[in-house]
Amino acid sequence: MAAVKQSSGIVETIKTIVYAGVIAILIRTIAYEPFNIPSASMVPTLLVGDYLFVSKFSYGYSHFSLPFSPPIFSGRIFANLPKRGDVVVFKLPRDGKTDYIKRLIGLPGDRIQMIGGILHINGEPVTRTRIADFIDRLPNGSVMAFPQYDEQLPGGKTHHIIEQLGDQGPLDNTGVFVVPPGYYFFMGDNRDNSLDSRVPAEMQGVGFVPFENLIGRADFLFFSTDGSAGLLEFWKWPFAIRYGRLFQAIK
Repeated sequence: MAAVKQSSGIVETIKTIVYAGVIAILIRTIAYEPFNIPSASMVPTLLVGDYLFVSKFSYGYSHFSLPFSPPIFSGRIFANLPKRGDVVVFKLPRDGKTDYIKRLIGLPGDRIQMIGGILHINGEPVTRTRIADFIDRLPNGSVMAFPQYDEQLPGGKTHHIIEQLGDQGPLDNTGVFVVPPGYYFFMGDNRDNSLDSRVPAEMQGVGFVPFENLIGRADFLFFSTDGSAGLLEFWKWPFAIRYGRLFQAIK
């Protein structure tokens, strides 16, 4: 009898683990999926070491919403159009595998251009207001200050950007990009340190992003670390956490 009970207990444990795994996959597929920020292309909005949740339901679902992105259908179901200014995770169009996170700047049909560091949308410069420098504190203790601005997009969405190289960086003066139907144009908030839609896919950039490639909208931070504590340096963990960034909405 004891052997029977033990066997039954093992089976129940396995079933519980399987059920929990299925529920976790469903949540990641249809509700929220966690991502972390490995690069500085979205500074000052997102910092290296930030962890965030992306709402998978914001724009509906494509095959990229599924684990491993199996091409079992095309287009989107329950589709909702994204809004200019959204911070979006998408699959890099030129490989369909790499996750990128940028801000949505150009909608289908828009004409996008950078002139002297100023973003122009459909021939009109956006409003950009100088604010206090962004102070970047590195894990080694050094501090750097970069020019920071409030940028107001058409429709009223306002967010921070920085210009590490001033207004004459390599991507601060461009030709006109005309966004094709069904595609979107993305840029990083760190304008001089972002590989984005200003760089065509054939030049190993992002280029225009199809609606199908959008994974979801970045909604809020749930954790952030400045990288000053190694994995085994547990005594440093409490001092590496950026407590002021925990559970913050992404704007």
